[in-house]
Amino acid sequence: MFDHVSIGVSDLARTKRFYDAALAPLGYKCLSEDAGSLGYGADAVGLWIGAAARPVPADDGSNLHFCLAAPDRDAVAAFHAAALRTGGRDNGAPGLRTAYAPDYYAAFVIDPDGYRIEAYCRAA
Repeated sequence: MFDHVSIGVSDLARTKRFYDAALAPLGYKCLSEDAGSLGYGADAVGLWIGAAARPVPADDGSNLHFCLAAPDRDAVAAFHAAALRTGGRDNGAPGLRTAYAPDYYAAFVIDPDGYRIEAYCRAA
């Protein structure tokens, strides 16, 4: 349905360090970069990140989050570890979420600007 999602952040350099590290295990990388924006994806940009004077305030009660597909469970765990090493906060350790589906394996983090990010796979 979506071609891409765009978010605004307060510190583009800090955000680049975080997303470069956190998304690499999932097979995503920075495909576009200029003074005011970053574009991440595998073959095409699906996540645009721009410098913003007023990023959307973090709101744990909003249920807003972005879920990214991972190739396998090891990638989900590596995403989580890399995110925590580069300024992210834990929002759910890697593991099965059988309430979602019997084989739903995911990890959840909060990026430096407060956006909630999930990585998941359904591979055994």
